[in-house]
Parts: sequence; structure tokens; C-alpha cells
Amino acid sequence: MLKVQFSSADRSLTLRNKTKIKEFIEQLFKKEKKQLSSLHYIFCSDPYLLEINKQFLNHDYYTDIITFDLSEDAVKKGIEGEVYISLDRIKDNAKQENASYTEEALRVIFHGALHLCGYKDKKKSEIEVMRQKEEYYLQLFEKQ
Repeated sequence: MLKVQFSSADRSLTLRNKTKIKEFIEQLFKKEKKQLSSLHYIFCSDPYLLEINKQFLNHDYYTDIITFDLSEDAVKKGIEGEVYISLDRIKDNAKQENASYTEEALRVIFHGALHLCGYKDKKKSEIEVMRQKEEYYLQLFEKQ
């Protein structure tokens, strides 16, 4: 059984090969030398994610992703997490970045996994490393 799950809150992810994506995410954790216990992606709308952002992070703005590390003991039991992704933001970001919807969706999906692997994106130097990792995994995924 796969350790990665996809579900819908109020929007459904419309990508092909979801099983391949889930298997690849498990490989990403192995490449990063992290033990994955379970990872649940929840796809939603801007208003849905805005409420989570307000309730849990006290932020009153739209975002494309919120990642929650739910691990009690990541060393012994592995990483457990929930990743909420706004498909509305992905659609808008893809247009802004002149990228395909699929590419942007995969980038954000991998971004959430990378957060759980310990990568941050607050400082400029952290953002650069995160972008490099996202690009690396996008290219690796496309080669499969």
C-alpha cells in the first residue's frame, strides 16, 4: 500500500498517472534520506485554504500550499504530514509563470514533500535551494 494519499476537499486534482506521482513522492523521500510513514495531500480551493491559513497560521492571505508536519517521532516512526494545496492558486500561478498546469501542480506537490524533508523557503538562500530541488525532482519525474 502506498504511503501517499490524495483526496479532495472542495476541488479535485485532474492529473493523469496519480499512482506514478505518489510512487515518485516516496522515491523523493528515499533520495533525501528521510523515512516516510504517511503523507496526505488535500486539494482545495482558495477560500478553503484561506480559512486554514487564518485558523492555524493567523495569516489573512491566499497561498498555494500549507504543509503540516504531524510527526510524533520522525526518527523512529517516520515522517507523517498533511499538505493542503489550492488548485485555484496553481492555475493562476501556472499562467503567471508561463508554465503548464501539470508542471505547476507537480512543482507544488514536490514543494510540500520537500518541506517535510526539512527544506525551508523564508530566506533568499533557502528559496534558491528549494527552487533547485523542485527543478531537480521535476526533471527526474519527467525522465521516468
